Amino acid sequence: MKILRNIIGVIAGVLIGSFVNMFIVELGPKFFPLPAGVNITTEGLKAGMDFMKPEHFIAPFLAHAIGTLVATFIAALIAFERRKIITRVISLLYLAGGAYMVAILPSPMWFNLLDLIVAYLPMGMLGYWLATKIIPEENV
Repeated sequence: MKILRNIIGVIAGVLIGSFVNMFIVELGPKFFPLPAGVNITTEGLKAGMDFMKPEHFIAPFLAHAIGTLVATFIAALIAFERRKIITRVISLLYLAGGAYMVAILPSPMWFNLLDLIVAYLPMGMLGYWLATKIIPEENV
């Protein structure tokens, strides 16, 4: 039963975190309209990256950071044991996704560094820490 709870925690965390990520990405252009002719598809971003300003990178950064935070927080709340390992694995999965996006999108180096250094592993550990404040390790 413990392993089932861990599996459910991982699946729920990743799904909810991914939903949060996509919601913020979709919401971003409402607050920071993209330059004319640029859209949020991969090809649209590749074509319009030269026209992007720093404010256009706020929503993607927040999406990655908050998505990782939510995913690890939910997983750590649900998981029965090995919560720290679970949150690290989820953080690394999200980091791998971020590294993939850096590889396929020609975004500015300052954003790539900020995103890869701050948005994944630190936010994953914050998600774990917040979950353990609600349900301490000794209570699972």
